Amino acid sequence: MKDSAIQKITEDLLPQKFGKQGKIWVAFLLVLCLVGFIAYCRQLSKGLVVTAMRDYVSWGIYISNFVFFVAISLVGSLITAVLRLTNAEWSTPLTRIAEIIAVSAITFASLIIIVDMGRPDRFYNLFIHGRLQSPIIWDVIVITTYFFISLLLLYFPLLPDLQILLRYKDKTSKGLYKMYSLLGSFWKNTPEQVKINSRAVNILSITIIPVAFSIHTVTSWLFATTYRPGWDSTNFGAYFISGAFLVGAGAVIVAMYVFRTHYDLEKYITDSHFDKMGKILVLLALLYLYFNVNEFLVPAFKMKKSEEDHLMGLFTGEFAAVFWFAICTAMIIPILILVNKKGRRPLPAFIAGLLVVVGSWFKRYLIVTPTLLHPFLPMHDVPESYKHYFPSWEEWAIAIGSLAGAMLIVTIFARIFPIIPIHETITETEQHEKE
Repeated sequence: MKDSAIQKITEDLLPQKFGKQGKIWVAFLLVLCLVGFIAYCRQLSKGLVVTAMRDYVSWGIYISNFVFFVAISLVGSLITAVLRLTNAEWSTPLTRIAEIIAVSAITFASLIIIVDMGRPDRFYNLFIHGRLQSPIIWDVIVITTYFFISLLLLYFPLLPDLQILLRYKDKTSKGLYKMYSLLGSFWKNTPEQVKINSRAVNILSITIIPVAFSIHTVTSWLFATTYRPGWDSTNFGAYFISGAFLVGAGAVIVAMYVFRTHYDLEKYITDSHFDKMGKILVLLALLYLYFNVNEFLVPAFKMKKSEEDHLMGLFTGEFAAVFWFAICTAMIIPILILVNKKGRRPLPAFIAGLLVVVGSWFKRYLIVTPTLLHPFLPMHDVPESYKHYFPSWEEWAIAIGSLAGAMLIVTIFARIFPIIPIHETITETEQHEKE
């Protein structure tokens, strides 16, 4: 491969400074984060009374956000691990995008749990007095494990690129150069280092798959180990995992389109990538649709009294509009778009991915709230507000601020590091030329 071609690939994939649109986007996200922080300060000072959560709906939009973040974080194992281990070379431009989405999502999944606590200063009790009999402890263990594995899977493949960034000192700021030196100055690209790094990535790729399945299975058990109608289901583990892979793949397609458009990466994130990811998204949407049918058809057939109120609330009652919106946007409409080859072009695929992400968030909201409003014991002698739940402005501000924070991490990462692996792209290009 000619030096000029290597130089061209490197310059195309080097981190780019924010333009006007990028600065406006970062400022917008910072404002949302600031509003969320102000709302959280207000919640800390006055207590959870500023939220709409009461005796019945003790989990609200915060836990919906937590389940959503945990779900979207599974994309790291789907793209980085599964496709890497199956030697799907076409996925190389997507691996780093998937991993940074995974890391940012799991970070805010952890933070939103602390937000949900009325007394975050007591968080340490979870570690001091935690009991392994509790599914919450299981969740803490698998989330922590998944976070560190995802972080390592992001860092190890980045090492060869850090060496490249250090060679382009004139194209980076002094502060960033020091950061690159701190993170990767020890990397010399020797055969021994390459071998150890490759082996480590393979081990992590294998390890993260059962951990990824565990994290969302255990999250589902937080619900399924109760007797509440709507949660008392043996289908919940598979139901959660299939939905997690779906929203994760949708998020990657959205990120692919945004980075391709704003960083002029058409040569690296091609129409073929959207076509392949579109096919994966159709498969995952059909799989998740199957588990949805299974989740609701069996209880509807038996129609126990406790289940009846819950199901009627979803299908025709108070939550019907949100329920059918979530089903259509997260599964049905994306399937109709992507099942056609023309629908797997970049723009239609982006729209389908965006619909999946939005619909999946509302789907998580429906998993949490309706069930809590249908307890076994009927509500008697309680204020009318206890019988309904709609998040307060503080809850909306904190939830939206956490979503903005996750997107801000992805945005800042793309400014500091190559969003597409430079070294791997050059290596694969050389191999294709030899063949």
